[in-house]
Amino acid sequence: MLDAFNKRFILFIALLLPLAASAADDGWKPLFNGKDLSGWTIKIAKRPLGENYADTFRVEDGVLKVYYDKYGKFDMQFGHLYTNQAYSNYILRLEYLMTGKALEDAPHWGKLNSGVMVHSQSPLSVRRDQGFPVSMEVQFLAENATAGKQTGNAVSPGTNLEIGGKLVTDHIIDSKSKLYPLDQWISVEVEVHGNREIIHRVNGVEVLRYQRPQLDPTDEDAKQLLATGAPQQLSFGHIALQAESQPIWFRNIQIKQLDK
Repeated sequence: MLDAFNKRFILFIALLLPLAASAADDGWKPLFNGKDLSGWTIKIAKRPLGENYADTFRVEDGVLKVYYDKYGKFDMQFGHLYTNQAYSNYILRLEYLMTGKALEDAPHWGKLNSGVMVHSQSPLSVRRDQGFPVSMEVQFLAENATAGKQTGNAVSPGTNLEIGGKLVTDHIIDSKSKLYPLDQWISVEVEVHGNREIIHRVNGVEVLRYQRPQLDPTDEDAKQLLATGAPQQLSFGHIALQAESQPIWFRNIQIKQLDK
């Protein structure tokens, strides 16, 4: 027969099991394994697909880092690290930290500036010299940036969007966030509901939402996609971390897929 202590212990374990199962089934999956770039594809402007020029993207101490210490000049070599898989309905969660200085020949707007792309075109369809994929960008800015006055903006390379049923063709759509200093970890969530809606959150606070992301028929790269049969309304695409001349670190990159 079980004594009183063993009965209490069994009851304690029984109470913990549902909590453990709930934690295991919360739906969050890592996109970055903390060890290498498995599951990702690199494309840097002016470089062939898959070349990690000058060790731009590297993994150190479980953190995915973008560095330019092995470059001579930046030479407009904007880079992106793409998920191999495309996604449609999901929440993306990550943390970023900007550090150091951009290379001197980088454009002023690229300094203290980076981001993550959603609904991005495949890296297989990106031109060799193309600076940015056709996508919706969640822009990351730090204090003293010249590209905007807050982080978490929406930027639209080759795309447009709608807010409240109205088409917006501005290249940068301001969020309600603020700028944060260098060397500080910032948490970001991007909630994506196909073509219906995209929501940006910074440090747990909603800062922007918009609807109906779509290809811009006046943009040359978007025209190429449309010519190959791509639908104008964007409902899925790759996720891409940006290397825009500013050293930046990423960690805790996770995704939770949604039903819709």
